[in-house]
Amino acid sequence: MNDTTLAARDCIPCKGGVPPLAGEALHVLKAQIDEQWGLINEHHLEKEYRFANFVEALAFTNRVGDVAETQNHHPDIHLAWGLVRVTIWTHKIDGLTESDFVFAAKCDAAL
Repeated sequence: MNDTTLAARDCIPCKGGVPPLAGEALHVLKAQIDEQWGLINEHHLEKEYRFANFVEALAFTNRVGDVAETQNHHPDIHLAWGLVRVTIWTHKIDGLTESDFVFAAKCDAAL
């Protein structure tokens, strides 16, 4: 896994009008992030993070939120006791871009 390269990059805002990534391009980027990230229907990335308690899960959620604001790239975040699920895709094109993989690596770096 080589997520440090992606985590060091910045997300590039999508202006729309570009097709979402598909096929081999997705799998090349997927190989560069943690294997626990699921590539769901070539549409979005999803990962669950487990924590010892609610406070730790909330703290992680807040760190991911800070990264989202800094990168102007906003995932769906589900917070529960000891669990955070992050779902990422580029809403403007209803699919995945390279920036989604960059953001996934940044989530892992926020642990």
